[in-house]
Amino acid sequence: MTASEAAGRAGDADRAEDLAAVQRYGSGLLRRAADFCVELLDGLPPLTRADLARPTPCALWNLRMLLLHLDDSLAALHEAVTDGSVRVVPPPGDPGRDLPASLRDGARRLVNVWTDADRAGGVVMVGGCAVTAGVVAGAGAVELVVHGWDISRSLGGDARIPGPLAERLLRLAPLLIPGHARAGLFGPPVPVPPDAQPTDRLVAFLGRAPEPG
Repeated sequence: MTASEAAGRAGDADRAEDLAAVQRYGSGLLRRAADFCVELLDGLPPLTRADLARPTPCALWNLRMLLLHLDDSLAALHEAVTDGSVRVVPPPGDPGRDLPASLRDGARRLVNVWTDADRAGGVVMVGGCAVTAGVVAGAGAVELVVHGWDISRSLGGDARIPGPLAERLLRLAPLLIPGHARAGLFGPPVPVPPDAQPTDRLVAFLGRAPEPG
């Protein structure tokens, strides 16, 4: 067997493993993503009104809009595991809530309920459509990690996603976010050097410029 054939077989094995992982609940992956997000939120200073008006890497969203979106996403993931379904339009939250605190609480609560309910072959109803629970968990992990990075960047920080977590999400992201499904969710991938760090390759795949523009 040539070196290229061996590498091809190893790549096939990795893809098969990833496809199998997407079919499972994936509480471990979601836990790592939530831990990263909570650690980042714990390190934030008190946010001022001017901070909440800052632009973010998400086009057309300021920081307040991004925090509200992430809070809604956490509520939807919690609903997915506790009720087995997700409403397309989430119920309105308290407009005066402390968003970073709400996000921290939501992420911790999510990990606890998802781990308790971890099982193979689960299905979640999303807007009337059956979606494998592993896909929901994987998409949730991507959401938590990339928006955590967005929050850091909007406040002038440079959060580094842990290498193993970024590598794992890099392998899963093309399965969870195929090219035809990017419109309205993520911009086109941003070119990065071949030797770019995992954090940079992940956020670039999700349409973000790793370096400040």
